[in-house]
Amino acid sequence: MEKMLDIKDINVYYGAIHAIKGINLTVNKGEIVTLIGANGAGKSTTLRTISGLLKPKTGSIEFLGKNIAAMPAHQIVKEGISQVPEGRRIFAEMTVVENLELGAFIRTDREAVEEDMQMVFRRFPRLEERREQLAGTLSGGEQQMLAMGRALMSRPKLLLLDEPSMGLAPLLIKEIFSIIEDINKTGTTVLLVEQNANMALSIANRAYVLETGRITLSGDAQKLAASEEVRKAYLGG
Repeated sequence: MEKMLDIKDINVYYGAIHAIKGINLTVNKGEIVTLIGANGAGKSTTLRTISGLLKPKTGSIEFLGKNIAAMPAHQIVKEGISQVPEGRRIFAEMTVVENLELGAFIRTDREAVEEDMQMVFRRFPRLEERREQLAGTLSGGEQQMLAMGRALMSRPKLLLLDEPSMGLAPLLIKEIFSIIEDINKTGTTVLLVEQNANMALSIANRAYVLETGRITLSGDAQKLAASEEVRKAYLGG
């Protein structure tokens, strides 16, 4: 399989805190890969480092053969990586359409941007119904859809999703996960960080388990879901 993302031996610090300790991680083209682990294990830090919001002290992050470890975040978006941040981070005082337009800020092909806006509305019909509504007045689930739609507006090759189910009702979680699968089937590779390990492993091809900044287990998602160790630690049984 063609490697899309190849992380080698990265170490990341927050001040004196050694948050990521020499991890290696690969995402192949077309996969859904999930990172699971307890709170504070370093999952979000890993995503923030890939998207350029944090810089690794050592190690390399290769995306489609190019080392992006020292690149600024906006350049990484141009390379084809887009992140849906934890807590959604939509622009509450802007309308749904304005939020989506911001997702396409690196693009100049206006006609194609308009086509992609229509694609987002087809995928998330509720956003179309609320297109002129201020984003801050949307429900939690709708805000999550907006954050995902905004990330898709940059036409990413790799979509980073940070805790997409956080704070959502079980029915909505199912809907969001089926949308993630659909996004993947239409050609976008996905790296997913998720507290709901059951859901994450059910849609992923492969998984990595992070514990206090180190990868302790990795492999086929279904096999990990069946492993005693993972079941006890993350799947409630």
